Amino acid sequence: MELRALRYFVTVAEELHFGRAAERLNIVQPAVSQQIARLERELGVRLLDRSPRTVRLTDAGRRALEAARDALAAAERVRTAVADPLVGTVRIGTATGLTSRLERGIDELRRGNPAFEPVLVDLPAAARLSALRRGELDLALARGTVSVPGLKALPTWSEPLHAVVSTRHPAADRETVTIDELACYPLRFPARECDPPLYDAITTALREAGVRPKLGRRAGTPQDTVVEIGATPENWALLPADQIAAAGGTRVRSIPLDPPVAITGSVVTAETTPDACVAVITAAFRDTTP
Repeated sequence: MELRALRYFVTVAEELHFGRAAERLNIVQPAVSQQIARLERELGVRLLDRSPRTVRLTDAGRRALEAARDALAAAERVRTAVADPLVGTVRIGTATGLTSRLERGIDELRRGNPAFEPVLVDLPAAARLSALRRGELDLALARGTVSVPGLKALPTWSEPLHAVVSTRHPAADRETVTIDELACYPLRFPARECDPPLYDAITTALREAGVRPKLGRRAGTPQDTVVEIGATPENWALLPADQIAAAGGTRVRSIPLDPPVAITGSVVTAETTPDACVAVITAAFRDTTP
């Protein structure tokens, strides 16, 4: 089904006259008639009742008219987005510990388009993706592997997972630590429904290390987890390094893992977001070259 045929149909439906529609479209009348007939054959219904004196919409034509207008409006939004992908207010779903990446990405997007105006919305991971699906956000940044129907996730950066321990933990003075060395201590583990990507990243790291650690109480937000671990010397957690730094705890240490473990970061958009727009966004938020 061609957009041209839909545009011709809408014009005829508004004019209720093939001659006037052809004048508006600046084409000859037979071309309009051919496109309408082709569209009717493709849909298998008659859209217009024609007589020598009148043109009227059928019941099917009235239903098709609304859908055709919607389709043409959507196509126009795509053309606008491709020509100038980030104009005006753009709502971005964010998370703790992404400040420097957000600053760098926003600066890059504004260099390419001074009219870009970000509105940052900090939400838990699951709520962030749900808001994006409902159209309440225009894009989101998310850690971990994201696979949600109706959304398009583009892996964009990589961030190390560190062990976070109390300054009184036996491993607190280590430069690096293995997951196996910490496995005898209670691991504060997030509930999957709170942060599925982080949960999956930690589960994968434990599985690849061949470790089944002792599990402590479920972890809450990164900030709460850092505070609680600072007060509980025997506990530990795995968190993205930037998230630990953003929590700002003075009673914990962030220790790199040996071997290193990383979590992928992604730009997430609606499936309908034009590829040209997605390319601009991912380029802005990807890892910088050393």
